[in-house]
Amino acid sequence: MPHLMDTYNRLPVAFTHGEGAWLYDSDGKRYLDALAGIAVNTLGHAHPRLVQALAHQASRLIHTSNLYRVPQQEALSDKLAEISGLDEVFFCNSGCEANEAAIKLARLFGHGKGVDLPVIVVMEKAFHGRTLATLSATGSRKVQAGFEPLVSGFARVPYNDFPAVEQLDAHNKNVVAIMLESIQGEGGINIADHDYLRALRRLCDERGWLLMLDAVQCGMGRTGKWFGHQHAGIQVDVLTLAKGLGSGVPIGACLAGGRAAGTFKPGNHGSTFGGNPFACTAGLTTIRAIEEEGLMAHAVRIGEAIRAGFRTSLAGTAGVVDVRGVGLMIGIELDRPCADLVRQALEAGLLINVTNDKVVRLLPPLIFADDEARLLVAGLTPLIRRFLAG
Repeated sequence: MPHLMDTYNRLPVAFTHGEGAWLYDSDGKRYLDALAGIAVNTLGHAHPRLVQALAHQASRLIHTSNLYRVPQQEALSDKLAEISGLDEVFFCNSGCEANEAAIKLARLFGHGKGVDLPVIVVMEKAFHGRTLATLSATGSRKVQAGFEPLVSGFARVPYNDFPAVEQLDAHNKNVVAIMLESIQGEGGINIADHDYLRALRRLCDERGWLLMLDAVQCGMGRTGKWFGHQHAGIQVDVLTLAKGLGSGVPIGACLAGGRAAGTFKPGNHGSTFGGNPFACTAGLTTIRAIEEEGLMAHAVRIGEAIRAGFRTSLAGTAGVVDVRGVGLMIGIELDRPCADLVRQALEAGLLINVTNDKVVRLLPPLIFADDEARLLVAGLTPLIRRFLAG
């Protein structure tokens, strides 16, 4: 047996290679990948452009450290600033690291305003990571259990409930920021109302708070915009990215603008591996491919086709609560826990996920084709029907 720490309930399959939206296991069986490494493999598998760029960069330079200038990092920061409208970028290696940076930035910002015990407003059902600070910000007792004492400095409110934020504001004078996902991925593909996001933006402006959006899962074109909050037409002060930014190469980023810009100074934060030439090449290549191959518009069209397909194929099926999503971030909510569907789908050659116990989560790569969308609907529908009938 491998000497791996027992932290994952792994499925009984090992993949050897992939192409596009397909993966192949060690026995040669083919699987349609509707999960994309949990919203990571933006360009699918073995995208020729990404393979070529990474091979070229690896042959020249992989890592030097942030003691020196990194031209690829500077180029990627410029591109992220362009598509986000923000001013500064800190590079790290993962979503939880990006969110840790945002939490530290908010606290430093609060101390700069004379708030001794700064508080960040966070949401029920949120997921921001598994480090001590980010699991404290996360709205899941399952994630937090056993790791007490949790990090203080967070105040939790229901998602999509603006009066709850106003009520908190009236009773807590230490608030310095609001942190949320515009679409909760781990929470069950819950979508923030556009008016709610706009109201939070107005409140942050009135109070001088930071509006911090976690776009780790709903970023990088997955929803049809670069970042989920852009559908509401708002600007944020802090934005966190990871997952799909590197199409499988680990990279995270914390972006700042507006009143958050200039908060970090040399020595306030750092990362050994963050923003190395190899990871930034992956980020730059991913963004260029999304732009030049029209993948955001494609994500909208294919996502609509998948949701429409499931709404039609599952119409009238007892136990189906909702089919929802934006772009290629899709949830099928059932009326009962449905984790068993993951293994059943695997046996049928489909890679899916279940989150928040009752929501089938689909996060296909942005290169998902029309015939693959039809195969997904045709393959998963009978599994869901049979599961609900049983």
